[in-house]
Amino acid sequence: MSINYKDRIFTVMATVFEVPLETLNEESSIDTIDTWDSMKHLTLILALEEEFGITIPDEEVGGLVTYKLIDVTIHEQLGH
Repeated sequence: MSINYKDRIFTVMATVFEVPLETLNEESSIDTIDTWDSMKHLTLILALEEEFGITIPDEEVGGLVTYKLIDVTIHEQLGH
């Protein structure tokens, strides 16, 4: 069984932000994750691009500050 997109996103977020996976949910955002700063944001974008084999357009990078926005962007990039 393959891991789904949601789990993959949460796993990347937990790794980058150094938080327990179980603390993340669909409401997770820059406002709910204390370790989410500008450097970790860039690390997150690069990690997501690597994980999903996508390139997130530069103009979208700054706005990806919630799980929901990240999820939508990844699905758009993958053509889903």
